[in-house]
Amino acid sequence: MQNRLLNFCFLCAIAFSFINCANRGNITGGEKDITPPKITKTFPKNYSTNFNSKEIRIYFDEYIKIKNLSKQLIISPPMDITPEITPLGSSSDYIKIKIFDTLKPNTTYAFNFGNSIVDNNEENPYTYYKYVFSTGDYIDSLKVKGKVMDALNRTTDPFISVNLYEVDSTYTDSVVYKKNPKYVTNTLDSTTNFTLENLKAGTYKLLALKDNNSNNKFDQKTDKIGFHEEYITVSTDSSAFYELKLFKEEINYKAYKPKLVSGEKIAFGFEGKDYKNISIDLLSDVPADYTSSYFKDQATDSLNYFYKPKLEVDSLVFKVSYKTKIDTFTVRIKDNKKDSLLLKATPNSNIDFIETLKISANIPITKFDKNQISIMDKDSTDVAFTTKLDTFQNTIEVLFDKKEDNKYKVRLLPNAVTDFFDNTNDTLNFNLSTVKASSLGNVRVNIKNGVYPLIVQLVDDKNEVKYEKYTTKPEPLDFFLVKPNKYYIRAIFDTNKNKTYDTGVYLTATKPERVSYSDKPIEVRVGWDLIEEFILK
Repeated sequence: MQNRLLNFCFLCAIAFSFINCANRGNITGGEKDITPPKITKTFPKNYSTNFNSKEIRIYFDEYIKIKNLSKQLIISPPMDITPEITPLGSSSDYIKIKIFDTLKPNTTYAFNFGNSIVDNNEENPYTYYKYVFSTGDYIDSLKVKGKVMDALNRTTDPFISVNLYEVDSTYTDSVVYKKNPKYVTNTLDSTTNFTLENLKAGTYKLLALKDNNSNNKFDQKTDKIGFHEEYITVSTDSSAFYELKLFKEEINYKAYKPKLVSGEKIAFGFEGKDYKNISIDLLSDVPADYTSSYFKDQATDSLNYFYKPKLEVDSLVFKVSYKTKIDTFTVRIKDNKKDSLLLKATPNSNIDFIETLKISANIPITKFDKNQISIMDKDSTDVAFTTKLDTFQNTIEVLFDKKEDNKYKVRLLPNAVTDFFDNTNDTLNFNLSTVKASSLGNVRVNIKNGVYPLIVQLVDDKNEVKYEKYTTKPEPLDFFLVKPNKYYIRAIFDTNKNKTYDTGVYLTATKPERVSYSDKPIEVRVGWDLIEEFILK
């Protein structure tokens, strides 16, 4: 009995000891796995020659999965029929590549997986794995190196495709719209440098694409493009380093079929920036008192066309012209309700000292009476102003001097604005205010190595222009009443002297205008006056 009691006490003591140990800390499960997966074998072997297989298997020492394959994987040269690669959405201890395309003879192919291969548990990446094979007797081993930059913005987009097109008897510059490149690589998301590898000696066209459609072809609507002016020669003694600047082309003009959107209002959709040179002419027979007016819609790429009087017809035929391009459209006419006149002020609360008040209408403004418009400050003092009608934007621009820490009431009395249908406005009040000048800062920019004229801007970290000056000679540029923030100074070399940035055009080999940024941002603080030296490069 005594022995049993002693055994029981002994067991309780051991249990109590374990409980105390458990209370002192938690079991961690060991150190976190930071080791990437390893390849144990490949079939066929990596860097095989005389390759004729339709399936590739890459085996690992642990279960792996594939992430972001559509962005990470680069197949060079691209295949017309996309290979099937597994696993996708699951894990496996091997990657299987099924090839459906007919491989070209005597060609070196490379599958570059980027950072898409990770282990199943901790997602440690097997970085930049590349599987290479040749359908010929040897592996091509030449390289082309370079760097991609954005022509306008301070930062460059990630995942830029860099393409080589073989310059042979069939080559034309338009091949970038229609066919896959001979070779392709990607800058991925961590660097703007690139290396095209496993190349065959020859002459090529080198360009870069922000390929938003992932189809290895240039789409002007969605993609940025950059190119090297001359053809490049790839050879064993080539050591050149190429810089490509990406730019977004202006979209070429295109007219879309117009449609009736409300009573006596037709929307003419278009693509392109130069809407001021689009003309709309009616070809149908109409009464002698027929008249029309149109302006650019503020929210969409369309021209809002208004006509009167109301026509009892089934359709109208229009000619839409832009330079030498002419389109003819038929618009079905229905008995729709007409729009009512609406006026909107921009801005509608706080206004900057250099900002212009714009009053826009949804129906063409045919006339306005300045005497029916007034501006009064917070002391009930009348403020002098001038006005201007912008018929292309269908806005009344109201310009007046603004004082700090002030409030302004802009009043439009009845009949201040008359629209195309002879409607007029009711009484409207718009309230605006300014901040204290002491809450802002001032910046003086002294430019070195300037080539004039220049557009000099202060841009934020999102590349958005906040302040701008135009200069034609060496002089200090003063930016007064700047909101506190960090800004980069940007200079645009206005080569054609049109006071705006001009982008490039690939087919005409036109490069975008040169742009230079300050190396570091400037910080504008409350009440500070900064003097910055900007050395152009």
